[in-house]
Amino acid sequence: MKVGGRERINIFGVLLDRIDYSEACRLMEDFLKSHGRKVIVTPNAEIIMAARKNKGLLEVLNKADVCLPDGIGVVIASRIFGKPLPERTTGFDFMIKTLKIAEKQGLSVFLLGGKPGVAQKAAAKIKAMLPGLEIAGSHHGYFKAEEEDKIINIINDKEPDILLVAMGFPKQEKFMIVHRDKLKFRVAMGVGGSFDVLSGNVSRAPVFMQK
Repeated sequence: MKVGGRERINIFGVLLDRIDYSEACRLMEDFLKSHGRKVIVTPNAEIIMAARKNKGLLEVLNKADVCLPDGIGVVIASRIFGKPLPERTTGFDFMIKTLKIAEKQGLSVFLLGGKPGVAQKAAAKIKAMLPGLEIAGSHHGYFKAEEEDKIINIINDKEPDILLVAMGFPKQEKFMIVHRDKLKFRVAMGVGGSFDVLSGNVSRAPVFMQK
């Protein structure tokens, strides 16, 4: 179905974009050339089932500008619903593609999330992979609700083009959506445990298991 000009599929109330990596990257290039605040979420089957039971979480997901399916279970579900998604678009892989686009455009990224020290390690790994990408800053994700304004000020002081938020569902999605109008960024994206993978604290599953 078409929602706001976007081709989407409804799985238990969550509106997922029916796009592949190529189209998602084209969208990202457009987002990064603009000065709007775009939010990207990548729900997997577990997140969709949680949102099915919680209207507030469902509304948060559906307020995102792009909602990509992360997990083969979501792709299989789309086939059952008769609107097969083109492919599984994992949050980690799309994050890397996004950072490569940002490097080409000479943009900056801020990393928010993970345990103390993890975001800094992830930032160093990104800089080694993509030396042309500016690391605007980083901060751990272990802060209290009353500290959110302080975190927002830290991010805004750096004025990043991209904000990567790795605090797990639903904290990262709520942070991006609720504070969208307060934050300075072009694109914000929830990336779950990606910082742990980048920092070397956690290994990704082998490709055959991901499939």
